[in-house]
Order: sequence, then structure tokens, then C-alpha cells
Amino acid sequence: MRTGNVRRKRRHKRDFAASGKPRRRNAPPAPMTPEQPATCSTHASNVSHRVPPKRFFLSAILLLFLCLVVAPSSFSAALGSNSGKCPPLCTCTVNLTSVDCSNQQLFSPPPLLPRGIRNLSLAHNSIEMMPSGYLSCQPELVWLDLSNNSIMTLPHGMFSSQSKLQFLDLSRNNLTSLPASLLHPAQRLTFLRLAHNAWLTELVVDQFAGLALLQELDVGHCGLRVLSVQVLDGLVGLSSLQLEGNPWVCGCAVEPLLNWVRNKIHRCSAGPTLTAECHSPPELEGIPLFSLTEESFRACRFALSIDDYLFIAFVGFVVSIASVATNFLLGITANCCHRWSKATDSEEI
Repeated sequence: MRTGNVRRKRRHKRDFAASGKPRRRNAPPAPMTPEQPATCSTHASNVSHRVPPKRFFLSAILLLFLCLVVAPSSFSAALGSNSGKCPPLCTCTVNLTSVDCSNQQLFSPPPLLPRGIRNLSLAHNSIEMMPSGYLSCQPELVWLDLSNNSIMTLPHGMFSSQSKLQFLDLSRNNLTSLPASLLHPAQRLTFLRLAHNAWLTELVVDQFAGLALLQELDVGHCGLRVLSVQVLDGLVGLSSLQLEGNPWVCGCAVEPLLNWVRNKIHRCSAGPTLTAECHSPPELEGIPLFSLTEESFRACRFALSIDDYLFIAFVGFVVSIASVATNFLLGITANCCHRWSKATDSEEI
């Protein structure tokens, strides 16, 4: 190390003696003279990198388009439609056309559903209420299963967008009533199950209006005591009707229903319809509903209905008023005649 330092000092003294200036380490290269040709690196360092004005203008327009058009639409689609995601606790097909949320102990339906689904199952949960407009963005829905829940009622217009709905299962819930126009938009409905709703005691006249394609209707094990024929009149394509398990009152009011079923329903074999039984009156309890014949209703043809009794009461009231008025007029007439006769006798005397 010492020998190297000595040699370095000697070389420094020799250079200083020759040139009169000390030698600097790593001295920068001498500047180029005009005669030296410019290299590529030297020329590039002297040129400023400027973006052409036309290219800059096009880049600005493209960036503005992305910010104003593409980004907002993508953001709103990601927030509103949830079109690319399967709801939590549910299983979906690869193309997101079928969503199965059954047996998940749900107390409310999933808030966001993929758009364009065709099959939806919310069965075997604890759902008590369906939000209004829940299916308004699902016009392609064909198959819907809401069975085995605790639903008490359905909102008006729930199926306003379901013109393609073909299968609807509302069985085994706590339904007490159905809005009269609930099913009117679903004119392609083929299968409807309302069975095992013990609190469902009435179906209104226009309940199934427009459901000409309905083939299967299940209202078994509900609370129906009577069923008006007017409820079923529009179901021209009905081929299966389940009525078993209801507390039917086998009085005069049930005869039109029996005649309608016998004439309209085309049965290939004896099904649950024929197993329906009478619940009252006591003398008919347990008797199959469809074992009743025209002979069973002979007394109904001579019996008076409530309307008949009301008409009779009204006529009696009118007649009584008329008789009182007639007696009053007769009394006044008799009194006038008596006075006139007395006046005539006094003048003769």
C-alpha cells in the first residue's frame, strides 16, 4: 500500500512539472471542435422532446370521452344492475340465468339479482314479505318458487313485468288473501300452486282473469269453504284442479262448482280433485264431495235463498205501507161522507 502511494505521488509531481497544472481525475472530455462530426447521442441530447400538437389534441379528446361517457355508464351499471354477480348465499348457473337461494334461512329476499334471470328459487326460507317492485327488472322470468316461507301477502303489481312467467309456486306459506289483479299480467302462466295456505279462505271473482293458458291449479289444503264458479270461468285450458283438504260446505252453493268441474275439467284418471270431502253439515261430514249427485240437491231447487227472503221482506214492507195509506184515505173519505149527509138532513128540516 505504501509503495503504491509513493508511486502515485511521484507521477503527480512529474505531470505537474511537465504541464504546470495538476492532473485531475475523471476530468470531463474536451468539448468538440467544429471539425468533429456530431454523434447520435450528442445530437439527441440537444433536441427537446416535444409532442406534436395534433397528437396531443387527439389524446385530450379521447381522455375526455372516457371520463364523460364510458366511466359513468360503467359505474352506474356496476351499482344498479349487479349484472355480473351471483347474490350471496345463492348458487347460480354460469350464464346467470338460474338463481337458487333455497334452504338458506333467509328472512328477506336477496337485494340484488342479476338481470335477465329465467329461474329463481327462494323456497324453504323464512321470508315474511316480498318488497314492492322486487321483480320489476326481471322481464325474462319464467319459473318462480316461493314455497315453504312465511309470506302473508303479496304487494300489488308484483308480477307487472312477468309477462313470460309460466310456473309459480306459492304453496306452504301464510297467505290470507291475494290482490285481485295480482296475476293478470302473467298471461302465459301454466302452473299455479297455492296449496297449504290454511288462512286463505277466499278467492275473488277476477282472481284468475286472463289466465287462459293455465293448465294446473292447486288450491288444496287451504281454508276454502266455498268457491264461486265465476272465479274459474276464464280458465278454458285448465286440465287439473286440486281441491282436497279444504273444509267444504256441501250445501246448495257447492252444486255449481261440482257441475263446472264435471263439465270443464278433462281428467284422464281420478286425481286429488275426486278426494275432496265435505266438512259440513254434520250429516255429510267425510262424504266425498264428488259423490254428491243432482238428487242430493233436489231440495235446493225449492229452497229460498237470502235474496229471496230479502225480496219478500221488502215486498211485505211496501204492502204494509200501502195498506196503511189506503186505510187512511178510506177513513178520510168516510168522515167526509158522514159530515155531508148530516148537513143535507139539517137543511131539509
